[in-house]
Amino acid sequence: MALRTQPVGKLYYRIGEVAEMFKVNTSLIRYYEKEFDIIKPHRNKKGNRLFTQNDVDHFHSIFHLIKEKGYTLEGAKLQLKENRNANNAPEQDVLNSLLRMKRFLLELREQL
Repeated sequence: MALRTQPVGKLYYRIGEVAEMFKVNTSLIRYYEKEFDIIKPHRNKKGNRLFTQNDVDHFHSIFHLIKEKGYTLEGAKLQLKENRNANNAPEQDVLNSLLRMKRFLLELREQL
C-alpha cells in the first residue's frame, strides 16, 4: 500500500483560491463575508483571510441560493436561518460531500 504524499484537502484556503473555485471576483467573497454572518474566515498576522472548508461550504450554499435559485440577499439570509433552525442540514451535507468528492476527483485527474 502506497503512502499518500499530498493531503486530500487543505486546512485553509486563501481568498483567491475560494474566488477561483466559484469563478468570481475576490470582491464578491469579501462582500458575502460582510453580509452573511455564517462566513467567518480566520486571519493571519498580516490580516489576510484564511477560509476553512466549512466556510467554503457555507459560501457554496449562499452562491447556490443567490446565483442558481435566484434568491435576493435578504431571501438567502432568511433561507439559511430557517435551515439552521429547522435542522434541514442533511440535504446540504450530502451536497457538500459530493462537491468535496468532485474537487478531489478533479485534482486527482489533473495529477494523472
